[in-house]
Amino acid sequence: MNHIIEANNFTLHGSFSKDYQPIITIQSGDSVQYSTVDIGWGLTDKNGKRIEYTSREQEEMWGHPVVGPIKISEAKAGMTLEIKINEIIPSWYGWNCAAGKSNWQNKQLGISNLDEIRFDWLIDNQKRIAIGKSKSKEFTVPIQPFMGVMATAPSEPGVHSTIPPRYCGGNIDCKELVKGSTLYLPVAIDGAMFSVGDGHAAQGDGEVSGQAIECPMELVDLTFMVREDMKLPLPYANTPSGWITFGFDEDLNKATIRALEGMISLIQQQYNVNKSEATALASVVVDLRITQIVNQVKGVHAILPHGVLR
Repeated sequence: MNHIIEANNFTLHGSFSKDYQPIITIQSGDSVQYSTVDIGWGLTDKNGKRIEYTSREQEEMWGHPVVGPIKISEAKAGMTLEIKINEIIPSWYGWNCAAGKSNWQNKQLGISNLDEIRFDWLIDNQKRIAIGKSKSKEFTVPIQPFMGVMATAPSEPGVHSTIPPRYCGGNIDCKELVKGSTLYLPVAIDGAMFSVGDGHAAQGDGEVSGQAIECPMELVDLTFMVREDMKLPLPYANTPSGWITFGFDEDLNKATIRALEGMISLIQQQYNVNKSEATALASVVVDLRITQIVNQVKGVHAILPHGVLR
């Protein structure tokens, strides 16, 4: 069955909690077609008219505007939720900024006290490009749309920020999770309670200024399957670029080891080798990349390109 969910004041929230009520209950195998808003909690049309939205949960802290949660009726704690990304279509605009904020990377770069600059981007889905203008320059970049936040609800009590990624997904900000990818998330509570938001038209690994090209999405088409045969400690994915495992931690070294442990385990399972053999093979063909450095905890993803081990 296909379901349609539009972003509005009744479907948007800005935090995660195991106690939030689902906006819809679906079955394993169903698909959902979403629209999402920009990171500023709004939508702007080409004539400049803007509609602002609010979170139905009325959080005191800022969070990403995410749609959901949806409940998958067959999902039980300890299972895995498989999310197939069938389509992602950006809206007509996006933006990103740099400098003017006192965060760790700006301090290291010496730009915290400089005036903030902003690029406004016009997105052309047919040409697969975005044209960005600041006060002085214009640039064109290719687009590679993906969703920054895809999450099941954590099992820990209370209300949790959308900013740091965690074991059940969230603000992963991995640019490889494009159309044609399948993301696997641990299910921490019955029903899974999945949410999605934070559309990006393009991003470099690291997301070094704090934003990608932040944009609303006209369409995010996802298909959900509950997997009883899989039990995951952290997310992983099968993407057009290859198999991907993730690690998250405030310490980049620890995030790296978690991503690497996941990839070595994956190689062991797929190729029936021991851990030492898998590590040797990983050293030859696996790429380690910094997913992002700006979300309170740092992210690392390991990529095993398709077809490199035969």
